Amino acid sequence: MTIRTRKIALLLMLCAAIPARAALTVFSCEPEWAALAGEIGGDRVKVFSATTAMQDPHYIQARPSLIAKARGADLLFCTGAELEAGWLPMVLRKARNNKLSPGQPGHLMAAEQVELLEIPQQLDRSMGDVHASGNPHMHLDPHNILRVAEVLQARLISIDGDGAELYRTRFDQFKDRWQDAIGHWDQQAGLLRGKKVVVHHKEWTYLLHWLGLERTATLEPKPGVPPNAGHLSALKQQLSQTPATAIVRSPINDPRPGEWLSNETGIPVLVLPYTVGGREDTETLQALFDDILKQLLDLAK
Repeated sequence: MTIRTRKIALLLMLCAAIPARAALTVFSCEPEWAALAGEIGGDRVKVFSATTAMQDPHYIQARPSLIAKARGADLLFCTGAELEAGWLPMVLRKARNNKLSPGQPGHLMAAEQVELLEIPQQLDRSMGDVHASGNPHMHLDPHNILRVAEVLQARLISIDGDGAELYRTRFDQFKDRWQDAIGHWDQQAGLLRGKKVVVHHKEWTYLLHWLGLERTATLEPKPGVPPNAGHLSALKQQLSQTPATAIVRSPINDPRPGEWLSNETGIPVLVLPYTVGGREDTETLQALFDDILKQLLDLAK
């Protein structure tokens, strides 16, 4: 082998060792959508999540770092239904990235792809933090995840046609795994149907609807309004006559109201992960639902 040939061979080896640059950058608002984008896009997408599992997506700052990320993104992938209304419009306005504008392929709101629950017939501020479009926490029904994944696949293809085969293949693989998982979860959920629970906030609406659980009370007197002593005392009286299996909250909810009510009634508090990363070993969407089901079933047995 000549010196020139050896150099060419070495160069080819070095090129092969360098990972391919992601063809598409995704700005996701929440961890669940970052995880789904990774499932469908694989190494062809570079995914950023604006929030973590330990942040309330209603209330974050439109930081310069978020604006910079949005400025360089090809796809905006968020929940919508006013969940991010307090910060996302400012991020997009300052980023000045037309690819992410409503109506463009790079603008994808998950809530627009499914049927939302709890759409108010009337709306005013006295009702608390109620969303005009309906309850936005739709990712906690796995059937909704699959519907959004199918739309996501189409959007990725429309933005990055060269990756179409990869996106279709990865979606088909995800769909097969997800449908198998839903079948398994649905079978397990038989033990939960009809069980009564108290929730801290209405972020669990879709989970309860899917599993057949009954919400017998809510710690917040109105969505987003912290419970006061009078409301908690009334709940204590209510639960003495209509017991519940658990008091359910997420890691970002104030633990004190649930703990007080638990001490007064003997009903255990269950801290369920609201999204990917909400507990140890919940770094994928499937692991998230596996953990939620396991915790609920352990308590219901």
